Amino acid sequence: MTRHFLRDDDITPAEQSEILDLALELKKNRWAQKPLAGPQTVAVIFDKSSTRTRVSFAVGIADLGGSPLVISTANSQLGGKETPADTARVLERQVAAIVWRTYAQAGLEQMAQGTRVPVVNALSDDFHPCQLLADLLTIREHKGELKGLTLTFFGDGMSNMAHSYVLAGATAGMHVRVASPEDYAPREDVVADADRIAEGTGGSVTQFTDPLEAAAGADIVVTDTWVSMGKEEEKIARLRDLGAYKVTNETMTLAKPDAIFIHCLPADRGYEVDAEVIDGPQSVVWDEAENRLHAQKALLVWLLAQS
Repeated sequence: MTRHFLRDDDITPAEQSEILDLALELKKNRWAQKPLAGPQTVAVIFDKSSTRTRVSFAVGIADLGGSPLVISTANSQLGGKETPADTARVLERQVAAIVWRTYAQAGLEQMAQGTRVPVVNALSDDFHPCQLLADLLTIREHKGELKGLTLTFFGDGMSNMAHSYVLAGATAGMHVRVASPEDYAPREDVVADADRIAEGTGGSVTQFTDPLEAAAGADIVVTDTWVSMGKEEEKIARLRDLGAYKVTNETMTLAKPDAIFIHCLPADRGYEVDAEVIDGPQSVVWDEAENRLHAQKALLVWLLAQS
């Protein structure tokens, strides 16, 4: 059966660990595996602009012996005259996998339904699971085992990043805290799914409105841009509502002395995080950005092996 990666909980705790182990191996030897030799082609589709996603998938597919076919929806029939399902029927006869950075999660689900090749969510409005694999890989490198660590996310709890931290963190057995205003809390159904996962992994998900309380004793401090693509018209309201959740030196002082700071980038210094934090000694954001390459390569190798 073809496996897809549309949400962080599309893989089990054991599978998540297996992919991260493979990512560490591929980071040590980038060209150790060539499942796309031929070269086979992977379609990489973009509805949204991108730096890290575009580069890491293009380079990673080439590392695996394949050829990335980068497609802009503005220059294709997808989203216009053709449905995601029909586009997938065309692509699956010519490519080894489909990677899509898009808006609606429903489009990814339609594309994956009945498709014979793996479909990967490279970002949607609801989830960013590839980023979380890179983040978990980075945390493992700096902290060792993931299980039992406390990770606090500050800012917009309704964002795709917050939802993915909740699901992926629970899958890894971590204690995930989301610090946000009540009106920006994560979706109840996502938290419920994470709670079910946490029952088996020993993790937990807790919501806070007090950012200082949420920071206390954290192993990992996380934030994301407050104004994501498609929400620019909400900028003034978001800066007002989320101002108390900026990650500052005080935030890092309340966390554990060896806490690390991560941010998926791009960052708005002075808004969601102060420059002295993201550019300081506890920041591992550049390791995190590099690890998109290794984590996504491992994911593709693993998905192709399941087919």
